[in-house]
Amino acid sequence: MTLKEYLKNTREVLKAKSIDAASLEGEILVRQVMNFNRVQLYQSLERQFPPDKQELLQTILERRLQGEPAAYITGEKEFYGLVFYVNKHVLIPRPETEHLVDKVISLADSNHLPVIADIGTGSGAIAISLALHLTNDRIFASDISTGALKVAGLNCHRHGVTERIKLLYGDLLETLPEKADIIVANLPYVRTADISPDNFEPLPALDGGEDGLDLIRRLCYQVKEKLNPNSYLLIEIGLGQKDEVITILNSFFPPVHIEVILDLRGIDRVICASFT
Repeated sequence: MTLKEYLKNTREVLKAKSIDAASLEGEILVRQVMNFNRVQLYQSLERQFPPDKQELLQTILERRLQGEPAAYITGEKEFYGLVFYVNKHVLIPRPETEHLVDKVISLADSNHLPVIADIGTGSGAIAISLALHLTNDRIFASDISTGALKVAGLNCHRHGVTERIKLLYGDLLETLPEKADIIVANLPYVRTADISPDNFEPLPALDGGEDGLDLIRRLCYQVKEKLNPNSYLLIEIGLGQKDEVITILNSFFPPVHIEVILDLRGIDRVICASFT
């Protein structure tokens, strides 16, 4: 059988199991087995599929069918036009988080805001994306997981920003060595009851407590002492959490100007609080 036939069969198996984006994921898995980029794959579709690769393809296909995300199988995930190394120590970067990056870049470009802190950095995707677009800013990136910080360090090296991002081990803002102009946080915000028992991602990176807002409350409690005047706090939130997060912010910082940014599905995704 040719590569084209194996690609078609892989896609059909994924589609039959109702895997989202089955066509793309089938391509990703076949490329992983062949160690091809996309161009190489489509230039080689009429080639015979190597017999010694068949068992490997079947193995990783079974892993995907059992629910393991393709990003963990391949060890990579694209975010903001960049490719990041990921493993089971970090949350897989989501496309909706790109709205958070867009807003920080817009704020930093239009104001002189040279110090940025990314709290709960995970793979480092947010901090590194910012570092590559805001070349004059200083960026701190903190996490309480040593495994996550190792992944972030590898990604900093991959993208050549090791000297521009200071990685910090600690709980939320406790280890931030100076006040920031922008604090950005994509913290766990999934309600405990909503987390699937079959989930593959690290539980501490998902679980936000009973209402999903435990970490966001603690961040807001700490943030007043860690922000410069005329600064910003940006928080990613989940479905239906906007009103409660705004209430939390108003209780800690009256008055505060709040902007809500929607994702492409029309869901409230980013809260931007400005302190001016």
